[in-house]
Amino acid sequence: MNRGFVKEKVTGEIRLNKYLSEAGICSRREADRLIESGLVCVDGEKAQQGMKVRPEQHILVKGKEVRREKEMLLLVMNKPRGTVCTTDTRWGDKTVYELLDTEKRVFSVGRLDKDSEGLLLLTNDGNILNKIMRAGNYHEKEYLVTVDKKITAEFLEKMRKGVYLKELGVKTRPCRIELAGEKQFRIVLTQGLNRQIRRMCEAFHYKVTRLLRVRIMNIELGNLKPGEYRSITRKELAQLRQQLQEHSRKETGNQ
Repeated sequence: MNRGFVKEKVTGEIRLNKYLSEAGICSRREADRLIESGLVCVDGEKAQQGMKVRPEQHILVKGKEVRREKEMLLLVMNKPRGTVCTTDTRWGDKTVYELLDTEKRVFSVGRLDKDSEGLLLLTNDGNILNKIMRAGNYHEKEYLVTVDKKITAEFLEKMRKGVYLKELGVKTRPCRIELAGEKQFRIVLTQGLNRQIRRMCEAFHYKVTRLLRVRIMNIELGNLKPGEYRSITRKELAQLRQQLQEHSRKETGNQ
């Protein structure tokens, strides 16, 4: 399923190095080097370090015109099991990007490992990507997890309080967890450690047989089938931005 995209115009000024980075030309650091070398021009004049530009300005890099993506794209995908969230195809794995019917360059907001499935967000907007990715914001992520044996009340309580992961040298944050079946539970995390749920279960001698992410903040997987994707709705985007603003204010207040 490939529904019409929700698009948002990019307006206002932006630092030139960020503009070049989001246009897919190079990293911000490399952009600074190009500017310093005099290889970037804005409206016929050599660019200066730290300057800001607007979308309608005429920008050249090594004599070639550059245009930043002017529309924000945020997609909701049901990542199938067996696909990877990387563009590296050296190992012959199928990537989530091969499932997209769009020429726009997008990046996954966080990752799900190859054996995991479910909700994955993809965007071409670096700003919203970074805000969602910041673990310090305590953004909720919800998973439906199936394990290899019957779940006990003791297991749920220990998971709820946080689990020390020896290989990472850290104790997980307390979380919400509830039984969803004899061998299945729902869990809501506010951090994203490497293979966190699998490691937490292994600490109590449980093995994860299926891991499905069903929600990130206010965005839900819904009825999307594996491999399907859709654009975020305007209502979802408005709610998401509101939550990001609230988290940002809380973070600023705690500093």
